[in-house]
Order: sequence, then C-alpha cells, then structure tokens
Amino acid sequence: MTKRFRRRARLSLTRYLFLANTVLLIVTLIAAGALWTFHEYRDVRAEYTQRAMTMAQSVAALPEVRGYLADPQHRGEIASLAETLRRASDFRYVVIVDAQGIRHSHPDPRAIGGRPHTDPATVLAGNTWTGREWGPAGLTLRARVPVRDDAGEVVGYVSVGVLSSRVTLAASHTLPAIGTTLLLALALGAGGALWISRRIRAKTHGFEPAEITELLEGREALLYAISEGVLAVDADGAVLLANDSAREMLGLPQDCVGRTPEELELDEHLREVLRGDDARQDVFLALGGRLLVCNPRPVRIGEHDTGRLVTLRDHTEIVRLGGELDGVRTMANGLRAQTHEFANRIHTVTGMLDLGAAGEARQYLSELSATTSRASASVSERVHDTALAALVLAKSAQASEQGVEFELAALSDVPRELPWQLRDDVLLVVGNLVDNALEAVGGSGWVELFVLLHRPEEQLLEIRVTDSGPGPANVEEMFTAGVSTKEHGADSYRGFGLALVRQAVQRWNGSVEVDTTEETVFTTYLPVREDAR
Repeated sequence: MTKRFRRRARLSLTRYLFLANTVLLIVTLIAAGALWTFHEYRDVRAEYTQRAMTMAQSVAALPEVRGYLADPQHRGEIASLAETLRRASDFRYVVIVDAQGIRHSHPDPRAIGGRPHTDPATVLAGNTWTGREWGPAGLTLRARVPVRDDAGEVVGYVSVGVLSSRVTLAASHTLPAIGTTLLLALALGAGGALWISRRIRAKTHGFEPAEITELLEGREALLYAISEGVLAVDADGAVLLANDSAREMLGLPQDCVGRTPEELELDEHLREVLRGDDARQDVFLALGGRLLVCNPRPVRIGEHDTGRLVTLRDHTEIVRLGGELDGVRTMANGLRAQTHEFANRIHTVTGMLDLGAAGEARQYLSELSATTSRASASVSERVHDTALAALVLAKSAQASEQGVEFELAALSDVPRELPWQLRDDVLLVVGNLVDNALEAVGGSGWVELFVLLHRPEEQLLEIRVTDSGPGPANVEEMFTAGVSTKEHGADSYRGFGLALVRQAVQRWNGSVEVDTTEETVFTTYLPVREDAR
C-alpha cells in the first residue's frame, strides 16, 4: 500500500472531529438516559409505596375492621369490604390478618383462613413495614400496618400490595419523553460537533493533521538547519519564534518565546526594526562583537498584519575580510606610489648622467638613500612589530601620494612583537583610524599616529590618531554600522570602519575615546595579554 493511498484512507479532520464528538455525545446521553430512567422508576416506586401505605393505614383505621378483629368471635363480614376496597383502589390485594396470623380477606377466596407466606412478627409487634416480597402472584410491592383496638392493643394487621410489574409499567410511560429529549439533544449536539469541526478546519486553513505535522517538522528542520537567524514577533511585539542561530547572534535565552523585546533587553535599533519604525530592507546592526544585516518583512494573513519576521545574517567575517583587503590595497597603493617615485628618480639620475653631471647624480642618490633610510629607520626603531611597522610605512606612502603630511609621533614605542591573536585587531584599528583621518583631511592637512605599549606592568597598548580635519557632528552615530559621512551608493559597504574599531575594542574589553576640542583625536586602549584569545 503506497503512502498516497494510506493518506486517502485516513479520515479527514472534519469527519474525525465530528465522529469523535458524536460518539462521545452518544455515550454521555446513554449514561444520562439510564440515570434519568432509574430516577423516574425510583420516584414511581416511591409513589406506589406511599399509596400502598396510605391505603393500608386507611383500611386499618376503619371502625368495621377494628371492631371485627377486636371481637374474639369475629362476627360479621369483612372479606367483601376488603374486596370492594381493593377493586376501588386497583391494588393487587388487600388482606386483613388477625393477631393469630389467620387471613380474613383475600382476592382468592381459597386463601381465606390460611396463613400468610411471610413472617408477620414485625407488624404484629406494632411496627409498619414496606418492601418487596415474592408471593403467589409474583414479586409485589407491599405495605403492612398494624390494627389496634380501643385499648391500643394490636389485634391484627392490614397488608396492601401491588405487582412490581405494574410499577415498572407505570415508570415506562416516561420513556417516550426521555427518548425524545435525548434524541433532540443528540441532534443538537451532532450539529454543534459538525460546526465546531468545520470551524477548526477553517482555522487550520484546510490542512489535515498529517499535513500539519509534516509542515511543522519541515519548518523545524529548515529553521534550525540554516545558518541565518530567524526572529518572528506577533502584532503585540512578543517573540513567537527564534531559531538557534538567532539566539546565538542576539544572545537570547532559551525561554525567549512569549517575551517582549523590552523584557529581553534587545538593542534599541533592533527594537525599531521589530516595531517596523525602520522601513529599510537591509538594516546593519553592530551587536555583541558581530556585524549583523537584518532584513525585516511584515507578516500578513488575509487583510490583517499579524507581526514581523526578521532574518539575520552575520557579515562580521565578510566585513573583516573586506577590511583586510583594504589594508592589502593600501599597501599595494603605497608600493605603486613608491614605484612611480622610484621611476621618477631613476629618470632624474639618468638625465644627470646624460648631461655629464656624474658628481651631482652621486650626491642626489646619497641624499635619497639617506632620506629613505631615515624614514624606514624612524618607523622600525619605534615599532618592532613587523606587520604593524609595514602598515605604518604603507599609510605613510599613501598619505604622501595624497598630499597629506603623515607623521609617526616621536614618543611612539612598541618594543616587541605583539601576540598574534591581538595583532589582527591592532592592524584593523590602526588602518581604519588612519584611513578615516586621511579622508577627513582631504588633499591637505596633516595626520599624526601615536602607538605606545605601556610597560611593563600595565601591558596596555595605546593607539592615538590625530588629524587636522573637521570633527564629526555626531560622535556616537559614527560608530553605528552603515553610517558614513561620505557619499556612497545604496549597495556600498561604507560606514563600517569605526563600527569594526568599536567591536575590536569590545572584544578585548578595551575603550575608545573621541576628542574634537581642537583637533580630531581618536584614542583606543587595548589590553595586551599573553593568553590572548
């Protein structure tokens, strides 16, 4: 049997709910009908018992019966009176018994003068009695009442009985009403079950339980297998869904579902995205050392907005690689500038030699060699980390080509190689801060770089970049990912340099400060640890 055939053989959700509710209703109504019938039978039996007791008390109180039983000779006729009363009341029998237990009336004349089949001791002792007993006519419901003379002595008793089958027949007259009521309740309940099942099917958009299960399993497998983060909130802002990637990127707890962004203490910019205040398709956020790209989408069912769905992509490594590529490009540009400068100098020397000015050519080369050596020696004497020194020389060449005066502060001192775990972030900070300063000063002005490793106790690396350009209008906003004061297209990845600087500083529990009082000064402090991560 194929899977498709098995699906067809299953009951639909509507039929399953209808049948389940109907069966449950039938069982409930049967139990209710049985209890109702038993209650009616018990009421009818109590009624007949009371009627029998009333009849027996009435007969026992008749003067004729009391006088007849009080007379030792039992003079008079009592059987005909008892039979008349029996026929008038439609009881099965009315029996009068004396103190010796002899019957003096009975529907069957042959039983007169005999003794009852049951023990009359209880009633002859002066007590009334009701109950059911077997007799010649079958199972009967009986009442016995003692008969007393004028002195109060018990001189006999009256027994009145009705067949149990008659009681059952009287109780059965209520069965049509009970059955009609139960059938009406069944019809109404079945209609309600059908309506409820259809409403539930409408709520599930027509999907069957197996299809809902498959969708749920597929959704769970998809959401928790992809590397992108998925965060969904309802119309009130409460979190409906957060896969593992989103929880890791945003630092959410496992019990985040059902809680609001305020309760989760999410970043204010992310809260704006979840509320829909930020209408951009791609929103860049710097959170917890990560650079995230958020893509919000409204969720609509029919004509109603039911919340928002935000996908999160971690672009930290991509932007970091882009920064490293920018560093390589800077070094290449520096080498290119040096190549042009070298070519110009070679041409100058060649011209001097062609003019026969060999002495002037020799002096010119000596001066160039001394200048180049001084520049390289100045950097290498102050910065003993090879990678950092190479970056400083490349930035110096880039500034020279741009026409900007670049200087490594005289007090700069990095006396040893930096831990390799920290070096990448140091190069990132220096490269981005210097690039930012070069862009700020434009084609003129000056930039100063100060790098100092405070030693030996503090083990703190200070990086300070000062430039003559105009300071930023909003210092805090400059560290926001995607924010740049330069012109850039919608698809450009500008505006991440200072955001990456802040993230690098946060990774090492350092600090970054900005001072725009006179010049623009960016200062960062990075702890240097041998057990760096």
